[in-house]
Amino acid sequence: MGWFFPQVPIARIAWLRRLVYAVVLLDVLVLTAFPIGHGNVPAELYKPLPFRELLHLPAPSPVSVQVLRVVIVLSALVALSGRLPRLAGWVCAVGMLDWLSNAYSYSKINHDHFALVVALCVLPLVGRVAVSDRRTSESAGWTLRIIQVAVVATYFLAAIAKVLDAGWGWGSSAVLVWALTRRGSALSEWLVGMPWLTQVFQWSVFVAELASPVMLWLRGRALYAVVAFWLFFHLSTFLLLSIHFLPTVVCLLAFLPLERLTRSDPRDPGLEDPPADAPTGKSWRRAQV
Repeated sequence: MGWFFPQVPIARIAWLRRLVYAVVLLDVLVLTAFPIGHGNVPAELYKPLPFRELLHLPAPSPVSVQVLRVVIVLSALVALSGRLPRLAGWVCAVGMLDWLSNAYSYSKINHDHFALVVALCVLPLVGRVAVSDRRTSESAGWTLRIIQVAVVATYFLAAIAKVLDAGWGWGSSAVLVWALTRRGSALSEWLVGMPWLTQVFQWSVFVAELASPVMLWLRGRALYAVVAFWLFFHLSTFLLLSIHFLPTVVCLLAFLPLERLTRSDPRDPGLEDPPADAPTGKSWRRAQV
């Protein structure tokens, strides 16, 4: 059970919250803003996801989608400020579940938001934290571990879906060439003429997806190298295919020591009074650097 509850600097949670809620704002205002238009789509095109059917969520209306976006934006701004992290965080999580399930009740379901939704559900559990706090917490460790598992599941289950849909020969197929010709950028033109290279890319990503669970046990430079690989992969897909995967990328940062972004002052003891809902005992202690 210790693997699920590592002692992790709580400043890492504070930094990750800032990044996650910033992406939420960008997502609902720019990247995944199309649910707004669903309020005017004919009802017969609405095919609710099982999640919406289970909760008996109604079809979007012109008013409901606008109100929902305002709720998400306000709750994300409050959570981003560090105030009311639990209340604002869970309101934002529920709002994003409604927003995204609306988005994917009319067409294909993208898997790039899975880790983001999980992060929104667990980040409020830690309570109020600060980027200048050097203490460690098992609660912070559990929260980060769950987000890490969600990121790994995004990659690993993508490989499983490839096997179920196209078999083990997916890596030798022309799927990347097809994607490049359908939605490729000017940068991808030179790649289309080298199908052998596209298959190298496909096999590399396919193997990396199958091996992604190893990330949960890597440490130090080995872990940073794997994270760098995935960051390079997502940058490549954006430059070649205009596919960004930003919600997954921000959650991928849960593997990194974000607390190092805080400049340490040797005159500052780095200890703040623990929040009222903070656990006691060994769950709170100064981080040993």
